[in-house]
Amino acid sequence: MSQRSRVVNLYKTLLHLGKDYPQGFEFFRTRLHRVFLKNKDETDPEKIEKMISHGNYIVKELEALYMLKKYRTLKRRYYNEQQ
Repeated sequence: MSQRSRVVNLYKTLLHLGKDYPQGFEFFRTRLHRVFLKNKDETDPEKIEKMISHGNYIVKELEALYMLKKYRTLKRRYYNEQQ
């Protein structure tokens, strides 16, 4: 897979994950767009790889954040804290 397609795929993934962002989708989308535009002229393949790996790290962090949020919601909903 070429670097360009990986970057586009990463952007789409992050955009999809941004729908559940706590501060709102519009906040997330504008910041994401700004970051990708800032680095659009980068040509060094090593730097691009580094940025892609950092983006994948962000994806994993967002997924963990959402799972934790769901876990806390379920815990609050089904387990009564009577201590």
